[in-house]
Amino acid sequence: MQSKVIENILQEVGAGSLDVQTALERLKHLPFEDVGCATVDHHRSLRQGFPEVIFGQGKNLAQMRTIIAALLAKGGNVLATRVNSAKGAKLKESFPQAVYHPDARALTIEQHPVELRGKGKILVVCAGTSDIPVAAEAVLTARLMGNEVEHIYDVGVAGLHRLLARRGALAEASVIVVVAGMEGALPSVVGGLVDKPVIAVPTSIGYGASFGGVAALLGMLNSCAAGVTVVNIDNGFGAAYAASLMNRVHR
Repeated sequence: MQSKVIENILQEVGAGSLDVQTALERLKHLPFEDVGCATVDHHRSLRQGFPEVIFGQGKNLAQMRTIIAALLAKGGNVLATRVNSAKGAKLKESFPQAVYHPDARALTIEQHPVELRGKGKILVVCAGTSDIPVAAEAVLTARLMGNEVEHIYDVGVAGLHRLLARRGALAEASVIVVVAGMEGALPSVVGGLVDKPVIAVPTSIGYGASFGGVAALLGMLNSCAAGVTVVNIDNGFGAAYAASLMNRVHR
């Protein structure tokens, strides 16, 4: 439940247009709601500024439908990550207003326009085309959290001139999310070029010795560039969430 919803309820009670019992009925599921398969956190938006996000991987359709319906009932926007195309198509049948984003493997339902809360611009950079799904998840998450977002794809260190040609975009950003697999070198390069936070996202893309993203993760953790922080493997969502919080306090 968004703070504006509670504010409106209190104003209606104060104005006498809403009786106390009806107001209590609207608020009775705060701060959480047990829907059987999940305990939906309706206070997440009040505490953290963004509603609970559904991690779709491992959840069946019935569980997804139940959780989505509970979130929609409280008037918020919905973001479900790690939703495959088959599950996305079925969910769209149940929720016609939903939009499936195949590049990000995510589903969204926007009941109201996204309020711009970020004070600057978030830039998402990825090393290779194979990294796009993780980068797209970051782009979508950052946009839904109320940020101006741009992206630059396929500018890895194997052709560094591609990145250097975009120095202007790097300079204009307030926070930069850098997504890379293989050896994970790109965040260090970007970190050495800018004076702003860089959030590194290792991906599971790479040959055998990349160990499913562990090589990139360790490379990013050992970055010699100051100002680079690292999230978990393939965690575009987590990187975008952190970038959004940073962007709200950017001068």
